[in-house]
Amino acid sequence: MTDARPTLADYEDAARVLSGVLATTPLVETQALSDVLGAPVLLKLENLQRTGSFKIRGSSYLMSRLTEAERARGVVAASAGNHAQGVALAARELGIHATIFMPLGVPVPKLLATRGYGAEVILQGPTVEEPLRLAAEFARETGAVLVHPFDHRDVITGQGTLGLELYDASPDVDTVLVPVGGGGLIAGVAGAIKARAAVDGRTVRVIGVQAANSAAYPSSLADGHPNTVVTRPTIADGIAVARPGDVPFAMIRDLVDEIVTVSEDDMARALLLLLERAKLVVEPAGAVGVAAILAGKVKPTGPTIVVLSGGNIDPLLMQRVISHGLSASGRYFTVRIPLPDRPGQLARVSELIADAHANVIEVLHTRHGQGLQISEVILQVSVETRGEEHRAQVLATLEAAGYSPVVVPE
Repeated sequence: MTDARPTLADYEDAARVLSGVLATTPLVETQALSDVLGAPVLLKLENLQRTGSFKIRGSSYLMSRLTEAERARGVVAASAGNHAQGVALAARELGIHATIFMPLGVPVPKLLATRGYGAEVILQGPTVEEPLRLAAEFARETGAVLVHPFDHRDVITGQGTLGLELYDASPDVDTVLVPVGGGGLIAGVAGAIKARAAVDGRTVRVIGVQAANSAAYPSSLADGHPNTVVTRPTIADGIAVARPGDVPFAMIRDLVDEIVTVSEDDMARALLLLLERAKLVVEPAGAVGVAAILAGKVKPTGPTIVVLSGGNIDPLLMQRVISHGLSASGRYFTVRIPLPDRPGQLARVSELIADAHANVIEVLHTRHGQGLQISEVILQVSVETRGEEHRAQVLATLEAAGYSPVVVPE
């Protein structure tokens, strides 16, 4: 294996190797996001790829290049879920034994799928950093081949096949939005699509998107070398990486036009929009490009493709994200209202909310609470509204009637 960056010929060779492995995922236009951005927006549905994410591309290509001796020693990997599934399936297809280290909090569907593909799974550590260390140790001790999730030329080359698909399906594309964790996907996509566009005398803008709570690239790019950052909890577990990969970092520094970050609320709103308007189930890490558009982080310059990199979301997380997304969009909120302990107060508050054309979802009426006087009660009401303006109208209606509503933080 050479350390030189992949060429267009390398990406095209990888596409040939993987032609019988990959599904060609749809590229669909979304009017809802086009209206928000002010330019045509298309979604690349890698959430519908085999194993539910793009990761099958890089892992399959790397393993296809192993010698018979290397295959006999087996492979080892570490992942919060999507890379694990890609490695597990690719190993099964090639008859290679796979050992996968995963963090203890890995979403159950990803854990079950990885085991279902035949891999041996070892759970260890609170985040993916510990499994990465353990997988490297396992490779040194046993001779198994380490299939890194992003810091390997062959992995990047395999991920780059997605860039070729994007350009072939939409040769007039101006901008591509790509989720960024360690950087393997965006390095490959940027390398492949810019090389393919250059043949036609064109340029394509590539923008990376990271979760703000786990964004190692902005500071690393500013300093000129990979930095390790302190990550905070994020729903985007698939891109929660504390340090950029050395191999993708150099490519991203030279090829990627911009890196932006999005908040937890931004991602929740994006998942809700994809579910409601596009009828798509996408995991938080896979939806950061949509989140960037909704948050106004992207300037319209022409046809824009958003890579939905994965759809492996825990149903329990989906339930919480939907609730949070509704709240972040002003369509659901909970309010606490101190009331005098007199008959008819509950009915009066319900009447006011109904007069404001909002819908009561849940009610808690209690006389027990810190700081309550004997003559007071607390009414806690969860309300469905049409958005921020309507929520403000409901609160104003209650205040105009003499009540003092306090919105409960989500």
